[in-house]
Amino acid sequence: MMGASPGAGSPSAARHALHPANARRIRAVLGPTNTGKTHLAIERLLAHSSGIIGFPLRLLARENYERMVAAKGAGAVALITGEEKIVPPNARWFSCTVEAMPLDQRAEFVAVDEIQLCADPDRGHIFTDRLLHARGMVETMFLGAETIRPLLRRLVPGIEIDTRPRLSSLTHLGACKLTRLPPRSAIVAFSATEVYAIAELIRRRRGGCAVVMGQLSPRTRNAQVALYQEREVDYLVATDAIGMGLNMDVNHVAFAGLSKFDGMRARRLFPAEIAQIAGRAGRGMRDGTFGTAGTCPPVSEEVVEAVETHRFDPIERLFWRNSDLDFSNPEALLASLSRPPPLVGLTAGNEATDVLTLSSLAAVPDIRNLVRSSRATRLLWEACQIPDFRKLGDESHTRLCARIFTHVMRDQHVPESWMEAQIGGFTRIDGDIDSLMHRLSGIRVCAYIAARRDWVRNAPHWQERTRAVEDQLSDALHERLTARFVDRRAASLIRRLDESAEEDLLSAVTAQGEVVVEGHPVGRVAGLDLVADSASALPDQRLLLRAARRALRTEIPRRVQALTQAPDDAFAFSADGRFVEWDGGMIARLRGGDHLLRPRIDVMDNSFLDGAQKERIRAHLAQWLDRQVREAMAPLFAARAAVEADPTLRGILHRLEEQGGVVADSLSVPPALRARLKDLGVRIGRHAVLMPALLRPHAMRLRAILLAARTGRKLPDLPPPGAVSVPADGPHDAILAQLGWIAAGPVRLRLDIAEKLSGELRWRARNGPVPLPDGLPSRLGVRPEMVAAILKALDIPVRAARPLGASEYGPAAPAMLAVTQDARRRQRHRTAPAPHDGPPRPSGKAKGQAPIPTRTIIPRAPHPVPEGPFAALAVLKSPRR
Repeated sequence: MMGASPGAGSPSAARHALHPANARRIRAVLGPTNTGKTHLAIERLLAHSSGIIGFPLRLLARENYERMVAAKGAGAVALITGEEKIVPPNARWFSCTVEAMPLDQRAEFVAVDEIQLCADPDRGHIFTDRLLHARGMVETMFLGAETIRPLLRRLVPGIEIDTRPRLSSLTHLGACKLTRLPPRSAIVAFSATEVYAIAELIRRRRGGCAVVMGQLSPRTRNAQVALYQEREVDYLVATDAIGMGLNMDVNHVAFAGLSKFDGMRARRLFPAEIAQIAGRAGRGMRDGTFGTAGTCPPVSEEVVEAVETHRFDPIERLFWRNSDLDFSNPEALLASLSRPPPLVGLTAGNEATDVLTLSSLAAVPDIRNLVRSSRATRLLWEACQIPDFRKLGDESHTRLCARIFTHVMRDQHVPESWMEAQIGGFTRIDGDIDSLMHRLSGIRVCAYIAARRDWVRNAPHWQERTRAVEDQLSDALHERLTARFVDRRAASLIRRLDESAEEDLLSAVTAQGEVVVEGHPVGRVAGLDLVADSASALPDQRLLLRAARRALRTEIPRRVQALTQAPDDAFAFSADGRFVEWDGGMIARLRGGDHLLRPRIDVMDNSFLDGAQKERIRAHLAQWLDRQVREAMAPLFAARAAVEADPTLRGILHRLEEQGGVVADSLSVPPALRARLKDLGVRIGRHAVLMPALLRPHAMRLRAILLAARTGRKLPDLPPPGAVSVPADGPHDAILAQLGWIAAGPVRLRLDIAEKLSGELRWRARNGPVPLPDGLPSRLGVRPEMVAAILKALDIPVRAARPLGASEYGPAAPAMLAVTQDARRRQRHRTAPAPHDGPPRPSGKAKGQAPIPTRTIIPRAPHPVPEGPFAALAVLKSPRR
C-alpha cells in the first residue's frame, strides 16, 4: 500500500488548508471511457494559477506530467509519486499519484482521476479520503464512472455532476482465435504467466507484440508502447493495467480471461471492470470493438448489453479508513486506524500492508523501546508505509521497515553505506525478464526511501542514483522483452501481407537456396521444389508460398542445368530406397522394370518442369543408376561375361543375374564345373547358389533397393554391417531370403556363413561324434541355448549333453556333433565284402590238381561309439581308420 506523500503535512493541516468551506466549486465529471474527462481536467488545471491532480498509477502521473511540461515548461511543473519527486522551486502545477498528493500544498484547482476506485477494497480508503477532504481553493474536480453518482450526492453535498457521453461506440464482436485477431488489437490477461504465453504465440504467428504490465517502470512501459504506437508491431499484450487511462491507438480489445486474483481470492470480473478495460478500444471519434480470445469463456449477453450501453449497477459502498490519527503511542495509533466509519455508505476495506506491518513491529521489544513519543510513533507509521513493491511473501519487508525506523531514530538518517549496498545489489542488468522485474521492484523501494529528504542525507544524490539504476534496468528489460516477443521482420512482412497482393511482394532465392519474401525467409529450395519453413507458421501462408514460387520460375531452369551436369556423388537413394535425392530433395522415384537390375526412373511431378526438362533429368538419372548397379554388381557382370561362350555355365549365371546374385536352390553340378564356377566367385552350396561378394553391405543394400522397387514395397531395415544373424519371422522375411539370409530355426543366417558352417561341421563329424567347437554362439551372434535349433535347421545332427547318473562321477558329457549321414555311408562302404575278380571257384579239387585254399573274409566290427562322461576323451583316443 502506498503511503502519504514524502514530506506531506498532517491530515489535520490538510483539512484546514483544503476544507470544503474554502472551496467555491466542487464538480464531478462522470462517464465511460473515451469521453475526454482527463483532457478536460488537464485543461482546467492549467487554466488556473496553480493546481494538483492525482492519478491512480505512477505511469499516468508520469505521462500527464510530460504533457504539462510541454505546455508550461519544466520549471513550473512538479511530479510527485512514491518513487519520484521532481519539485522545482517555483512549481505551480503538480502531477501526482493519489497517495502522494501534497495535502499541505494550497492550490486553486484540485482533481482526482478514477474516483470510482473509492470502491476498491485495497486502495479505496485513499481515494475516499481525497473525496471527503481534498479541495481546491477555487475549483475541485472528480473524474470517474457513472456508477459512483449516488454516493457522490450523499457524501459531498452541493456537488455538481456532469455526465459526458462516449465519443465513439463500443461493439461486441464475440470470440476470435488469438492468431486471427485484427491488427491494432490489445489482448488482456490477468497474470504474468498468461501474458508471456500469449506474447510468445503472437510473436510466432503474427510477428511480435508490445507488453505492458503494472510492474513495468514508466521508462520500460513508454518504450514498449512506442513499439506499438509507431507500428513496429500491431499487437499489445497487457494486464488490466491498461484499463486505467492509458491512451493508445487500440481498435479491438480481446479478453484472454474473465477472472482475476484480487489479492485475496480469484473472482470473475465485474461488468464495470470489463467495460473499463474494453473501453480502451476506439479513441477519439473512432469506434472500437471488444470480445474474447483463446480459451476465454464467452461474455454473457447481459454483460455485453451493459458494456455497450454503459449502464451498470451503482456502487453501494466506499471503503474508508480514519485519517485523523492518534500518534500518542502504537496502541493508540492502531486503535485510531480501526475506528469505524462515521457515515452511511462507508465501510472498512481489507487490512492493508502498512497496518499489518505496524501491528507486527509494535510487538517487537527493541522497537517498543524506541517508541517513547508521538514523534517516534509518527516516524514508525511512516516507515510502515514503505510500499511492498517486491511482494516476496516473507518477513523481509517488515524487517526493512524496522531497519529504516531504527536508523532514523538512532542516527537521524539512513547510513549512506546501507543505501549504497542496497542500490548496488540491484545494478546488474543480466538475467531474464523476471530477474530484471524483481530488481526493478527492489530499486523502487530504494527510490521511495531516497525521496524522503528527512530520512537520508543528500537526498538529491540518492534520487539521481536510484533513477539512473532504474533507467538502466528499464532499458535492459525493454531489450529483453523486445528480443523475446518481437520479430520485426516478420511483423513487417505480415503488415505487407495485410496490405498487398501476391504480385506486390518481393521474392527471391539466395545462393544458399533460401527463399525469401520481402526479406523474410519462408522456405528453401530442396531439389527442384519449394519446402515451406515449418518454424515460420505465419498467417496467409498460401499467399506467401505463391509469392515464393514466383521466384522459383527463374531458379528452376538453372537448377535443372546444374542437376544434369552434377557428378555421381551428388545423387543418393532416400532412406526408404524408393526415391533418388539431389540437393536435399527427392527428384525421382524408382519403379520395377523389365529386369531386376534395370529399374525404371520416374521424375517426380513438379509444376516448375516441362516435358523436355523431365526427360533430360530422367536420362541423366538412368545413366547414373546404371553406373551404380554395374559398380555394386561388378563380380556378377564379370562372371557373366567370362562364360558367354559356355552354354552350361551361362545358364547358371543367367539365373544368378535374374535373381540378383542369389539362387535359393541347390544345383547338381559336376566337380569340374564347380571348380570353374569357384574361380569366377560363384559358390554351389548345400542351400543355394550364391556369389559371396554380393553379400557385402554396399552390394546388399543396392540389391535390397532393387528388390523393393520391383515389388513396390518399402526398403526393409537391413542388418548392420558385420552381422551374421538376425531374428527370424520379421516383417521383411521374404526380401531377406532373396537377399541371402537363410532361415535357420530362431534366426536367419547370412548365406555365406551358413554354407561355411555347414561344410566345416560336417567335416569335423565325418568319422564320428565330436564335441561342438568352442565359441560357436559368439561366432553366430546368438545365445548358447539357440545353437542346437540352428544346427538342426541346417540338417546338422546334434546329440544333446547327457547329465550324469546318480552313480557316475566326473564332468558331464558335452553336446556332440552326431555322425552325419555322409559318415555313415562311408562306414558302411568300408565294412562291406571285397568284390571278386571273377566267378567263384569250386570248392573241390580237380583231377590231377592240388586243392586251392579259399580266402575267408571276416568283417571288421565297427568301432563302438563311446558314451558317458568320458565320451569326448574316448573319441580323441580312438585309432583313425
